Amino acid sequence: MPSALSSQSSVKPDASTIDDAQSTKGEEDPQVNLLHQVSEWLQHEKARRQNRKARRAEAASGTKVAARESEESPVDEAPHCSESTFSLDKLEKILLQYSGARPGDGLASLQSMKRATRRRPKGLRRGSASESDYTDVDAPVPSVEAFLDNSKTLAYTGGTAEEENAGSSASSKRSKDQEAWLTFKTEIVRLAHTMQLRGWRKVSMEEAGDIKVIRLSGALTNAVYVVEPPRHPPAPPKTDNGSGPVVSRKPPPKLLLRIYGSQVDHLIDREKELQILRRLGRKNIGPRVLGTFLNGRFEEFFEARPLTPRELRIPETARQIAKRMRELHDGIELLEEEREDGPMIFINWDRWVDRCEQVTTWLDKELESPQNEIKAATEPWRRRGFVCGVPWEMFRKAVDNYRIWLIASCGGMNEIKRQLVFAHNDTQYGNLLRMEPASQSPLLLPANEHKQLVVIDFEYSSANTPGLEFANHFTEWCYNYHDEEFPWACNNRLYPTPEEQHRFVATYLTHRPAVPGGPTSPLATPSMRGGRSTTAITPLNLDEGPDGPGYQQLETSAEEELESQVRNLMHQTRLWRVMNSAQWVAWGIVQAKIPGMGEAEVAAASGKGSLEDVKHDSNGNREQKTPTVDSDVDEEETFDYLAYAQDRAMFFWSDLLALGLVKAEQLPAPMVEHLRARAVDY
Repeated sequence: MPSALSSQSSVKPDASTIDDAQSTKGEEDPQVNLLHQVSEWLQHEKARRQNRKARRAEAASGTKVAARESEESPVDEAPHCSESTFSLDKLEKILLQYSGARPGDGLASLQSMKRATRRRPKGLRRGSASESDYTDVDAPVPSVEAFLDNSKTLAYTGGTAEEENAGSSASSKRSKDQEAWLTFKTEIVRLAHTMQLRGWRKVSMEEAGDIKVIRLSGALTNAVYVVEPPRHPPAPPKTDNGSGPVVSRKPPPKLLLRIYGSQVDHLIDREKELQILRRLGRKNIGPRVLGTFLNGRFEEFFEARPLTPRELRIPETARQIAKRMRELHDGIELLEEEREDGPMIFINWDRWVDRCEQVTTWLDKELESPQNEIKAATEPWRRRGFVCGVPWEMFRKAVDNYRIWLIASCGGMNEIKRQLVFAHNDTQYGNLLRMEPASQSPLLLPANEHKQLVVIDFEYSSANTPGLEFANHFTEWCYNYHDEEFPWACNNRLYPTPEEQHRFVATYLTHRPAVPGGPTSPLATPSMRGGRSTTAITPLNLDEGPDGPGYQQLETSAEEELESQVRNLMHQTRLWRVMNSAQWVAWGIVQAKIPGMGEAEVAAASGKGSLEDVKHDSNGNREQKTPTVDSDVDEEETFDYLAYAQDRAMFFWSDLLALGLVKAEQLPAPMVEHLRARAVDY
């Protein structure tokens, strides 16, 4: 699904290894903090005991000399004082032994250890890999009750500094554009100040026009911008004698600004999305959310580049994606309610289907209206016929019947729930970034090379089956959302072959990430949860060589078990591919902005009443309002959502034909011909 194709870009390839002390200020290891507190108490208690001994000895002898003698002689001390001193000494030894400090260092070593742990160990930049032990506590994310208006800044140019436009004979429209961009930039800086985003207090409101704001191409669910600080920040303050700067003037970090699309509030539950992002943040997966506002958020910007459609097909890259997918599935535990609710793809369909019915029913009636032929000259969708290939009622019934068949084929809903994993659900090439580390980075080690891949855009992430995740990813091999002529088209010939699927799934199943903390680490995968069983291992006779019958039998058994698991997951992928297509057909219909489609007419066409009525999901416990279609937004439409939906519907019908769930005579003859020409039988 084309949600965000270029959400990040590469500028400095070695930035992934930069360790920023400011970003980790206040972060400590709880165990070291405890050691520090106990050591402080121990020092205080030993000092009190020492003073008490001195006073007791001085009172007994009347002289300081006697006090020193009593201090050196345990016979003159009270028995309980001697035992307490011995206990304190023993406690000190235990603390030093537990902390790993040298005995000669004393308690001072515990103090230095506390200070040292305030800085995150150097190495992988936060978020550059899925595995980290350094962030286990939710950090508060600032939130502002503000709305950031980007309706006049939806073009992909115009975000450069004002000085770049100086001296140009700008037209009246250009002047208005510059004014709109300046207002937009000013509000961005104001929000950054209010949220106290790290480093951005250095950028004054007067410098707002000098920041660089560039909208990234291809982001279809949201408008995504890169926000860069001024190129020439003000000179740092001087010392009293004017000899030089007091501190270095480090520029603020770049930001990723995401403004939610006007058509997707009913597609995505933003509060749930933020909760998921917080869970991912505890594992350092994906970019951090730095701050939120009413219609968007600021995120950490990765110095990386998105993959290209061609790269998905490179065997080594495909293996790396499979490993990352396995780490995500096993690294994030599903909540009990997520597993109980069942696959998110069913929930999405149930949530979107009413809106789809309203829109598609209106479109179908328009195709049959007398004025359709006249309007078709300026509205391409009218020339292509039914959006779903057939009238809406037939498409919806086909989805309902297929869903019943799918659940039965997978062993029932309880078995499906058992197989669920935390899935990304949108692993298209633009949501996979490759870090470009410096030559000394640990990301370049062979064992870590797959960790150069960073997954972003978790808007559709939740519980789904591995088969659905594979089906979604494999289908994305067929798309190039940057194609100049047909960015919406699905090229079925590019779907991975059985051999390519086998290699991907086998890599996924056999990946065992080396995670700090051993097999109990959350991201370790010593076993496959959710119904995925590992290969049974029989005891190995160490006296036998590698050519012995026991060793060969074990190896053969493991290979056969692995092959069985691969074949099973490939079969599951085939079954779930139809539901995946149905979901994105609905997504394209809901996203579409159609000229002349009034909300009242849409509601009347479907007989569902006003779109402002409260909606409930399939469980009856969720309500929301469907926003009105904004046909007045001044934006050049670069992606044909209805064409995308119709093309995806062809994939849906092709699979139903291949599975025998629909007969050729039930479909229009020209459509059947088209489907057979582009069928993917594997």
